Amino acid sequence: MSPLPAARALEQFFLDARCRLLDLAATLDRVGRGEGSESVNDPRLTRIHQALEILADSKGSRAERIQKLFSLEYDPNWKVPKPRY
Repeated sequence: MSPLPAARALEQFFLDARCRLLDLAATLDRVGRGEGSESVNDPRLTRIHQALEILADSKGSRAERIQKLFSLEYDPNWKVPKPRY
């Protein structure tokens, strides 16, 4: 399967991307307006800022790098979940 031409991909996904960026901007505004926002030292907010840096560069594989940023490293000692019946 070949990728969409750039112009067609932009046409198809622009409004969705715009919506998601506006939603993220609104979330960051809410955090910024919150009491004590200047002293928030939260790893989740740090990861959001790191993800924005990844989005701003043009190295490619942005989705993969952001997924890894928000994922836990593999731990071979994780317990296998038991099915619920």
